[in-house]
Amino acid sequence: MNELVITSKDGEIGILTVNNPPVNALSPGVPEGIIAGIETFEKDDAVKAIVLIGGGRTFIAGADIREFGKITSGGDRKRGPGFVSILERMENSSKPIVAAIHGTALGGGLETAMACHYRVAVPSAQVGHQKSSLALFPEPLEHSAYRG
Repeated sequence: MNELVITSKDGEIGILTVNNPPVNALSPGVPEGIIAGIETFEKDDAVKAIVLIGGGRTFIAGADIREFGKITSGGDRKRGPGFVSILERMENSSKPIVAAIHGTALGGGLETAMACHYRVAVPSAQVGHQKSSLALFPEPLEHSAYRG
């Protein structure tokens, strides 16, 4: 079985590659794999920055609808830490995190990119969030309705 998030290094750059084909959905295990990779790189003095990228043809195309009930916004003992706390952990990383966006970054994928310190995208990248069709945008985490 493949790892859902693969860690590698290129010189002083730690690379986290989301490997959850076909669209790198935020299935259970993916957010936790991202955090585990960040924590690994934070302990490595040789790593100066972290890049988060999607393997294959897309960045992170949102949540896996079939698994949606397993990821909670606020978290609990049964389901894990919750998506908001994972995003907060990314924002509070001691090393800069860059989201390298290609393909699509939708819903939770866009929120994951927004939790990174920097974002770069290829010209053909597409980003979107379901709240944008309601003329709303994801709030800063300290004011988020996702807080449960």
